[in-house]
Amino acid sequence: MHDHYETLGVARDASADEIKKAYRKLVRELHPDVNPDLETQERFKLVTSAYEVLSDDQKRRSYDQGGVGFGGSGTGFAFNDIMDAFFGGGGSRGPRPRSRRGQDALIRVEIDLAQACFGVTKQLSVETATLCLVCAGKGSAPGTSFKTCDICKGHGEVQQVTRSFLGQVLTSRPCNSCQGYGTIIPSPCGDCGGDGRVRTRRTIDVAIPGGVETGTRIQLSGQGEVGPGGGPAGDLYVEIIQLPHESIVRDGDNLHLAVAIPMTAAALGTALVVETLDGPQEVDVKPGTQSGAQLPLRHLGITKLRGIGRGDLIIHIEVQTPSKLDDEQVEILRKLAEVRNETRPDGSQAPTDHGLISKIRDAFIR
Repeated sequence: MHDHYETLGVARDASADEIKKAYRKLVRELHPDVNPDLETQERFKLVTSAYEVLSDDQKRRSYDQGGVGFGGSGTGFAFNDIMDAFFGGGGSRGPRPRSRRGQDALIRVEIDLAQACFGVTKQLSVETATLCLVCAGKGSAPGTSFKTCDICKGHGEVQQVTRSFLGQVLTSRPCNSCQGYGTIIPSPCGDCGGDGRVRTRRTIDVAIPGGVETGTRIQLSGQGEVGPGGGPAGDLYVEIIQLPHESIVRDGDNLHLAVAIPMTAAALGTALVVETLDGPQEVDVKPGTQSGAQLPLRHLGITKLRGIGRGDLIIHIEVQTPSKLDDEQVEILRKLAEVRNETRPDGSQAPTDHGLISKIRDAFIR
């Protein structure tokens, strides 16, 4: 047994907007295109069923009147259903509409770091259900029309009287002849077979703004599947997958780039030219720069998706110690060590925040 309010995660006095918002959030999480496992699909059906009841004012009132023991417990056997059974109220719900809203669709798009930073327009090829142009979504062949069902006389339901220990009970069920629509299609459209839609591949342009990252979803209203009977189309969600860069690592709106320099350049100072998303940039390395130093280049990071401006590009310096020296180089370094009185260092702890440097380097490894 399921309580519709608990299924959607809303209070019993929730407004129509709150119910709609909760439903849309759950649909994004549970849609079969996103989570195809059977358990998620069953929950998706429960969420859809709950929304169909709570989004309709009349159905919601009937459901609420069932109390805890009936509709309120999620049994689907509300108080009004019992009254209909004894007093002939069945069939008052009327035929089902042929035109219904289509399903939402999800497509994943891969972009590189530069496209994630500056934005890009992608041309996507999408295979989905579109309106049948032959019958304009009606489902019947051109020049023909629907016919009232001879079995249910257009009600979409048929009634049946059964006997029980309580006496005669009048029940109603969807008409098997017309599947509850109240009408039949004598001459279905040859292209869509009466569904009002066909599957086609179409091309759409999607503007991806700067600042997106992996997991960002762009909603394109009305670009999903057209509903049965030519019903309104659902929405298309474009999910972003940002591919890793070969040398630059992203951390939110900031970028990180590791640069290795010789120890002589670190000691004497130098000017480096590094490749950024904005092209080559010159970086001034001051004399005495230590390994692990950070040189920020302001406003050369990622465009802020929900803000103004851009993050920073942070250059991380790694000082390289030569592992192979010729005799001349060894002699030069020995003389330098003697001049600086560094021939026998005492091994004292350098005032460097190694913990912070380790965290930064871990960011490049992940």
